[in-house]
Amino acid sequence: MRLKLVPDETHFNFLGSWRITAGFSAVLVVLSIVAFLTMGLNFGIDFRGGTSVRTEATEPVDIGAYRDAITPLGLGDVAISEVFDPTYGPDENVALIRIQAPEDGESIAPSVLDEVEQALQDYDPSLEFTSVESVGPKVSGELVQSALLAVAAALAAILFYIWLRFEWQFGIGALTALVHDVVLTIGLFSVLQIRFDLPIIAALLTIVGYSINDTVVVFDRMRENLIKYKKRELNDVMNLSLNETLSRTILTSLTTLLALGSLFVLGGDVIRGFVFAMIWGVVVGTWSSVFVAAVTVKRLGVKRDWSKGDGEKGGTQFATDT
Repeated sequence: MRLKLVPDETHFNFLGSWRITAGFSAVLVVLSIVAFLTMGLNFGIDFRGGTSVRTEATEPVDIGAYRDAITPLGLGDVAISEVFDPTYGPDENVALIRIQAPEDGESIAPSVLDEVEQALQDYDPSLEFTSVESVGPKVSGELVQSALLAVAAALAAILFYIWLRFEWQFGIGALTALVHDVVLTIGLFSVLQIRFDLPIIAALLTIVGYSINDTVVVFDRMRENLIKYKKRELNDVMNLSLNETLSRTILTSLTTLLALGSLFVLGGDVIRGFVFAMIWGVVVGTWSSVFVAAVTVKRLGVKRDWSKGDGEKGGTQFATDT
């Protein structure tokens, strides 16, 4: 006996209230933009600059203990990670500690670094600082530009692929959904003031990939049905396609969320921001595939018979307000 989360056949009218769903998404996008412009993002060390310290010890690295030792110093944003290398011996345990730059400077004062070293050595006397490097605002600004270019390039490449794979209306629908997902994620990080660093950029790019994967599945079934049911109303064909892919959409999203939920609870503070962004991205990506991408295609209209040219009778079916 199989467990069925979604019946074999569903008949939901996804596009019946498209004005409400599209309006809801539009309001969220506007609020996200307002939050970003008024509250800004809580940039991490990668974007604000700071000091990077490389440590080495004979004892195994305990990130939690390192953080507990440094926290009383009140240094602000501190990121700690263990460095793995197959060439390291059993007595070479290396960690990377990144400390946020102070408001009135580009790097941590030598006296503060001495306090950090002393605090860590109180926990592990074998620990030593092997290198200290500072990242200034100029480098951080370049990282911001590179991150924005990476997201823009990903969106452009996906738009190009959709344009080749489907009709241009589908490309506009996919791009609208992707922009919707990215803007809402940035808006949420602005409202909650969660640390925004390079791993979050990686999460944004992953969200873009997940969202377009779901959207392409829906679009592919939609195109098949548009060819198969040439005489049915466009609204009915699109609803049929969304219902036929509903089981796949829900099961994929739920299994992804189960894995992400485990990582969020058990993964620790280092990856929690990344995982949180992914969880939010899966939710909004699933929503946008149905209520943003599909609605955009509905409003633009789509070609019904690919065996005919655009100039022939019945070649293009424009959307209606139903």
